[in-house]
Amino acid sequence: MKLRSSGYALLLALGTSTVFAHGNEQHQSTEVQPGRETAGAVQSIAPGAVDAVEALERFSASLSAGDLDAASAELDPHVLILESGGAERTRDEYLGGHAKHDAEFLKAAQITLRRRVAQASGDLVWVGSESEIHASRDGKLLMISSTETAVLRNTAQGWKIVHLHWSSRVQK
Repeated sequence: MKLRSSGYALLLALGTSTVFAHGNEQHQSTEVQPGRETAGAVQSIAPGAVDAVEALERFSASLSAGDLDAASAELDPHVLILESGGAERTRDEYLGGHAKHDAEFLKAAQITLRRRVAQASGDLVWVGSESEIHASRDGKLLMISSTETAVLRNTAQGWKIVHLHWSSRVQK
């Protein structure tokens, strides 16, 4: 799931602190338990896409843990990453810049995968994911809806991410 630092600033500035935990009760909370949760997600994964989805999950978990070396291993050298109107056109460009900010943000966030669909076609798999991200900034809780489209290619080194597109918005 994964935001650019420039996108973070906008999202964080627009954030809200109200959490709806039970029915219509409102709770003020800035407590965020960092981590990734995928167990409750509604998923439709084609049999030929399972290994590619596992590679995507390794990337996401590594990035969230701040392990950029492990995250790098899942990216094709010529990956294209699109987000917030910007682009990184290689693995090295992403890892040399926004990856550090993404990892910093995600390391302190709670990411919950809500839905995922994946389809395979030959040596390519596309994966569409919807997640909810909870993070804290300046004593306020941010609730962010995030979507991700990933394309992976089966290479001699296994499944590699060749394209990512991330989009997000603050929930109100």
